Amino acid sequence: MLEYPELKAASADLIDQYESLWGRLDYAETKTRLDAIEKEISKPGAWDNPEALTPLLKEKSQLSTKLEMYDGLSEAKDDLDAWLELAQEDPDEESLSALNAQVALLRERLAGTELATMFAFEHDKGDAILEIHPGAGGVESQDWAEMLLRMYYRYAERKGFKVTQLDYQAGEEAGLKSVTLQIEGLFAYGLLKGETGVHRLIRISPFDSSGRRHTSFASVDVYPDMDENIEIEVKDEDLRIDTFRSSGPGGQSVNKTSSAVRITHIPTGIVAQCQNEKSQHRNKATALRLVKARLYERELKKIEESRRQDYQAKDAIAWGSQIRTYTLQPYRLVKDHRSNCESGNVDAFLDGDLDEMIRNYLLFIHAHGQKH
Repeated sequence: MLEYPELKAASADLIDQYESLWGRLDYAETKTRLDAIEKEISKPGAWDNPEALTPLLKEKSQLSTKLEMYDGLSEAKDDLDAWLELAQEDPDEESLSALNAQVALLRERLAGTELATMFAFEHDKGDAILEIHPGAGGVESQDWAEMLLRMYYRYAERKGFKVTQLDYQAGEEAGLKSVTLQIEGLFAYGLLKGETGVHRLIRISPFDSSGRRHTSFASVDVYPDMDENIEIEVKDEDLRIDTFRSSGPGGQSVNKTSSAVRITHIPTGIVAQCQNEKSQHRNKATALRLVKARLYERELKKIEESRRQDYQAKDAIAWGSQIRTYTLQPYRLVKDHRSNCESGNVDAFLDGDLDEMIRNYLLFIHAHGQKH
């Protein structure tokens, strides 16, 4: 544990960072908007049409979460001030231990709040659609795609995000052929958008009886999840809509009606499907929302000249195109090839501990003036 002089210096540095950051936060604006929404939904008759309130309630939840983050930061700074004063009067083991813990807490909350200030686009604060597709390599890559799915589930769990599986295509032997997730939570898209790209795994294959080392690839795509009011024109004549029976494990779980829906946007070749609901109508609505989200992201990539790559010209899911490599043998390391950030704790990373890697990537693109 650090001694009082070192803790005092660390505290002074964090307090300077806090004061600089606090001046850039939109606390007053957020509080004003939240108060306005609460008044709006409290008006007589406001709940006569609950569906019309859905956008307001979603915004209210996002604003409340943001204020909780800001208040948590302020509380951590106030507690640090209090323990700093106590330690100055009596620097015993108890006060120094508490001050040390408070320094760590304020540093953590500063880092989290700082990230929130880097999200420059409106959709950064919103929900995300995340897709995983295995590359060439059959069961090896399909199993790797399943491992990534678990990783993102665990990450979402750590962040308090809600995850809904919209579509899942299982592999023949193991793993998956494709999966689409809806991830709901404040800054879900802003945090996860940098996961778009090819992820490479190097390991001793559990499917190779000779125990040889294999390299597997899987691609991840992340889109902003836009509601039905997204201003993207989609003409009926540009859509091909196919229905089919939802896949399942067999037995009573097999859907005996053609409730699953696949929509193809003919001009762009964008395809989206959903089989999460038993209702064909709801699956169709979700698939159409996915098509709109991908069209929206496609337009964003045309406008933002510094985007890393366009979805339609995406590199092959193979050598030389990966954004991140996960090495399990002959050594253990996760490396992001864009920010050069590394982590030796591969097990924790695959268990969803992505915060440091995501933070370093966002700091990297922010420092280099890239839009994402």
